[in-house]
Amino acid sequence: MDTGRRHLPLFLNLLLVVELMFVVQGNVVFEVRHKYGGAKAQLRQLRDHDSLRHGRMLGTVDFMLGGDSSPTSTALYYTKITIGNPPVDYHVQVDTGSDIVWVNCKDCENCPTKTGLRITLRQYDLKASSTGTVITCDQQFCTAVSETNQNCKAGMNCAYTVTYGDGTKTEGYYVRDDFKLDQVTGNHQTSAMNGSIAFGCSTKQAGDTSSSQAIDGLIGFGQDNTSIISQLASLGKVKRVFSHCLDSKKGGGIFAIGEVVEPKVNKTRLVPRQLHYNAVMEAIDVGGKQLDFPKGIFGLPTSLNAVIDSGTTLAYLPSDLYKQLMDMIMAQHQEIKLHTVEELFKCFWYSGNIDDGFPVIKFHFEDSLFLTVYPHNYLFEVKDEEYCIGWQSSVMKSRDGTEMTLLGDIVLSDKLFVYDIENQTIGWTQYDCGSSIKIKDEKTGSVYDVAAHNISSNGNWLRDNSVSFLLFIAVVLHLIA
Repeated sequence: MDTGRRHLPLFLNLLLVVELMFVVQGNVVFEVRHKYGGAKAQLRQLRDHDSLRHGRMLGTVDFMLGGDSSPTSTALYYTKITIGNPPVDYHVQVDTGSDIVWVNCKDCENCPTKTGLRITLRQYDLKASSTGTVITCDQQFCTAVSETNQNCKAGMNCAYTVTYGDGTKTEGYYVRDDFKLDQVTGNHQTSAMNGSIAFGCSTKQAGDTSSSQAIDGLIGFGQDNTSIISQLASLGKVKRVFSHCLDSKKGGGIFAIGEVVEPKVNKTRLVPRQLHYNAVMEAIDVGGKQLDFPKGIFGLPTSLNAVIDSGTTLAYLPSDLYKQLMDMIMAQHQEIKLHTVEELFKCFWYSGNIDDGFPVIKFHFEDSLFLTVYPHNYLFEVKDEEYCIGWQSSVMKSRDGTEMTLLGDIVLSDKLFVYDIENQTIGWTQYDCGSSIKIKDEKTGSVYDVAAHNISSNGNWLRDNSVSFLLFIAVVLHLIA
């Protein structure tokens, strides 16, 4: 799921990038740092981030988890993972829409050596780790996941190549080493644990890798066998179930691996045989009035597949639905004149309360499930009393040629989302993401309270250039009784 699925620069390919991750047989702690250190991003940069990401989605391949969904502060995050013996820390992106785990390796050709982030870039040295081993092309892992080793001879490395839609590429070979994981054994209690994970050792990169946001690699939470969650599941350590809750008001949130006991979450089926997390959308209403969906062969409205992607900041609709939605949003404000900011965003001046002055939007899905999006989610203030609209017209098409619907963080914020890969369902509920959830340990039956964290130097971090941090508590649960 990684070869060119999104047209995304190699080092800007998701919403999250992680500062600290401990995953284990019990619970896990994620400490996530804001990728831009809290600095506001240009609006064009936000759209470019999404556009490049989506080009890659159409080619080959989101934790995607975000903290802050405000486009003006650009909530991109990175985490720190610890690999090898002696242990070394690496800063990697986290992407639910990607499957491979990889880091830059020693003497990598064209790999970044500098970054604008306040981190030190490192390259993995296989020879320096006493627990690191090469995966050969005749081993089971390689034959199960690789399509680039057709001419395998015993003892040859298990090669991989990941090509992104913008032409950037990483290639190398698979290795296996210990990931240092921090098991949560109770409320606010952890114990050390190691997990042996196969990952890509990048020896060469091509294209523009000079991004000021360059980091050490990527960790994927997709559905394929190479993803971190799938590998942990194959070891019998976790279920392939994870959840996230993004707080749009205060920033921060929750990320958890395992069964959510509380709150209760209604679910719907994932559309089968899709590269990403897709659900069937049946209707959209704006202030209670439904948009006209495209008609099918019998003249009846058809349903649409919607991609749920926390690696995308904005939300994208087919052009006809986008026009209808925009007309309905502005219908009560004929006196407002829209202007364009950075040639992309429709913006306006408004001095009132936006939640009182603009309509609530609801997306209706199968199984009577709906997503509610409030004005404070889809309108963002770029200056005092100047607001821009987060809805965008889709320029992406699915394999059958239809325009795609892609719902990013302006839709997903303030809701708990649960991705159940094992049962092929996805669900959500409106929730206070600044509170806590309850997670069940499958082995012991214990239920742990997992609280949200937001470590920020300024409470008004959506507007100010403060350094913003996000702490995720991830609970990894046993399968074995």
